[in-house]
Amino acid sequence: MPDSVDASDIDLRLPAAGHRPLKARLVSLDRRLFEAVARRHWPGGDRVLPRLSHSANHGVLWFATAAGIAATRTPRARRAAVRGVASLALASATINTLGKRSVRRARPLLDAVPLIRQLKRQPVTTSFPSGHSASAVAFATGVALESRAWGAAVAPLAAAVAVSRVYTGAHFPSDVLVGGALGAGAAFAVRGLVPTRAQLAPPGRPRVAAPALPGGAGLVLVANAQAGTSDRVKALRNALPDAEVVLAEPADLGAELEKAAARATVLGVCGGDGTVNAAATVALQHGLPLAVLPGGTLNHFAYDLGVEDARDLSRAVEAGDAVAVDMGRFSTREEAGPDGVEGYFLNTFSLGVYPELVRLREHWAPRIGGKAASVLAALKVLRSDEHPMTAQFRGSKRALWLLFAGNCTYHRPGLTPGRRLDLADGLLDVRIVHGGRRPGARLVAAALTGPEVRSPAQAAVRLPRLRVDGLGPDTAVAYDGEVTRVQGSLLIDKLPEALTVYRPLSAVR
Repeated sequence: MPDSVDASDIDLRLPAAGHRPLKARLVSLDRRLFEAVARRHWPGGDRVLPRLSHSANHGVLWFATAAGIAATRTPRARRAAVRGVASLALASATINTLGKRSVRRARPLLDAVPLIRQLKRQPVTTSFPSGHSASAVAFATGVALESRAWGAAVAPLAAAVAVSRVYTGAHFPSDVLVGGALGAGAAFAVRGLVPTRAQLAPPGRPRVAAPALPGGAGLVLVANAQAGTSDRVKALRNALPDAEVVLAEPADLGAELEKAAARATVLGVCGGDGTVNAAATVALQHGLPLAVLPGGTLNHFAYDLGVEDARDLSRAVEAGDAVAVDMGRFSTREEAGPDGVEGYFLNTFSLGVYPELVRLREHWAPRIGGKAASVLAALKVLRSDEHPMTAQFRGSKRALWLLFAGNCTYHRPGLTPGRRLDLADGLLDVRIVHGGRRPGARLVAAALTGPEVRSPAQAAVRLPRLRVDGLGPDTAVAYDGEVTRVQGSLLIDKLPEALTVYRPLSAVR
């Protein structure tokens, strides 16, 4: 070895960029981008972005945004808000339990970040990935998957929150990008568990001919004046200026529907499921097509049909787009005579504890509101110590807490509540909760497990008709939110494709 080394023999140059490890180059680029953002001044950013970033702590900004979206009271908006929050929850859980613990990256040094834009309280967790960005993108993506319009409205806010994390010095750009990617992935994962309405299987309802009514001429729509329908009726009048709208008090609803049917080309209705049931019965008896505008709390039939607002209905009425749907029927004898009881249902028929729940809800609703009344009624019914009712099926006597018969098959895609994809399948979706001790536990277990699960507590079958014998005097039955009394033998069956109902063509695939 030489005794000395000349300084000129040492190559002090850094390795060429092409010879640097990829990771080192990405880290260097990340830092340069961070410093470029720190040096750049955006008008208004120093005041707005730190506050916006702070407002997104613990998802507060997104919960408030979801509440605002849901407050518009449209079904699509409510679904978008719920999907956005669910996506945010999954993204946040994933980031905090796996992401932060997998890569323990230190937060950026704040030397280059002006003091005015730094957060008052600096984060203490690791930097990679950005939880705020993941939550923002997850919420915006979840909303957009359900409603493109609301997604477009929320996207700029989500982007601003993501940018604010770099602008305030809380994160490197790569933290934000990876966090956003994970957030989007969480939203799509939620969609995999709970499909959006657009993903659900196409309905099998047959299209039928119906009058096309430009401007709504020939449509007479009866609206329940006490169902909170004023905004929806106003929207319909704007969309169909030539339609006739009649506001009716609940006590006068039946008479007004009969009067409307006498002069209408198409009978329309706006109200809850009970109001729609009354209109469907009149339309069936007069051989008229039915136009349904949802105006109640649940609106099961209208939403399963694919009509969510006045725009959907007006488009279908003007184009003459309609489908044939089944109607359920119950009667105390196969051919209901003068002394028999006969009725129709579009959604559900039940006997057991549910009629009592409906009765209690209707009793308390005028004083405390419909939702609170439903909760109190359910609690009272579940805590009841009453004995199960008895009935006979094919000569066999059984005890039961609940018999439910749905008009057509109810599905539970993923974690969503049951809905119908086909309103003309000719079947009753029958579910029975057997008698025994602890009715509350049995009913809750049946509700949580769904119809596909067989157990000692429940049974489920799909068939075109069902006969129940041995019903005691004054047995209460509920149908589409209404309650009546029967006794003796009861036949529950279907009228296949009996009713013509308008629905937008875009909903039929």
